Order: sequence, then C-alpha cells, then structure tokens
Amino acid sequence: MITLFIIGFTVVVSVLCFQNQDLFMKLRFSPYMVKHKNQTYRFFTHAFVHADWMHLFVNMFVLYSFGSAIESYFGILFANKGVVYFIILYLGGILFSALPSFGKHQSDPYYSAVGASGAVCAVLFSSILIQPWAGIGILFLPFHIPAFVFGPLYLIYEAYGSKKLNDNIGHDAHIWGSIFGIVITLIFNYRIGIEFIEQIRSAF
Repeated sequence: MITLFIIGFTVVVSVLCFQNQDLFMKLRFSPYMVKHKNQTYRFFTHAFVHADWMHLFVNMFVLYSFGSAIESYFGILFANKGVVYFIILYLGGILFSALPSFGKHQSDPYYSAVGASGAVCAVLFSSILIQPWAGIGILFLPFHIPAFVFGPLYLIYEAYGSKKLNDNIGHDAHIWGSIFGIVITLIFNYRIGIEFIEQIRSAF
C-alpha cells in the first residue's frame, strides 16, 4: 500500500533528521533558499521532516486513518489509475500547500517549515468529500462529528489561526492542502461532488 510506504519513508527520514541537524536544515522548507539558491527540491522534502516525535505521530496517525481508505476507494473507482491518482493527491498536496508560504516568505531568510500537514489535509478532505457521513473523532470529545460538519469547522479554525494565532503552526498550509484535496478529487471525477450532495440530502 502506498500509504504505508509513505508513512515508513517519512518516519525514517524524520528520525534521521532528529539525529542529524545538518540534514534537517537541508531538507526543511525555506522559501528564501528556494528563491535565491534555486533549491526547489525543498518544496517536497520538507513534508518528510518533522519537528519532534509528537508532530510526526499526529501526522502519520491521521494519514494512516484516512489514507488507507482513500487509497482503497481510488483503487475501486479508478482501477489501475488509482495508485497514480493517490500519489498525485499526496504530492500535489505537499506542493500546493507550500505555495502561499513561498509567496509570503521568499525574502525572509529566517522563515522555515517542516511537516506533512498540508498533504495530510489533502487526503483528509478528499475523504470528507467521498464519505461525508463518516465520523471523525476529536481529542477529548466523547463523540464523533460527521465529516461534512468537521470540514467547515476545521477550515474556520485554521483561517482564524492563520490571522490571530502565533503558535508556529502552518495554518495556511492546512487550508490550502485541504482545498487542493477537494479540487483534485473533483477533477479526478466530478460525480464525487454530486454524490457528496446526494449523501447529505438523503439523510434529511
């Protein structure tokens, strides 16, 4: 499964970077280095590097929870193209979620970012589009929230966080990764959007 391969590769690279600061510095996302040193590889490598164990665990847990389901669904819906589409979803999420930060910080040599959150959000929101009534659990809450309710609430929080919070979290990356996940899934098959609406309507 591609999901398990991505998780394994990310864990290995992240652990190596925990132990090697030079490697961490070379792989992290630095818009300044991309712009002024032409190190475009950083658009992708930063997603395989994490700040600490908790950061790594959360991203990989969410990826495992939703990635395996999306990978299976793509296999059923798109047959042999399913693997290619899933890779496009993940790698595209990495790139697309990094573009706003590149635009904002390409002249700032001190800005950097790491983590797979943008790509994970792309997978998560692809899952929400496909299974809007699936329950999503939130830490400390004793119940699950329907995916189609969780999605807008999550984006509202991230929009607030991007403007009001100074918490060293890439809220913009989360937003744009989520948007990419929705848009690319609809490009793969626009009927998924129609079925999304029909699934919600049928329950009321």
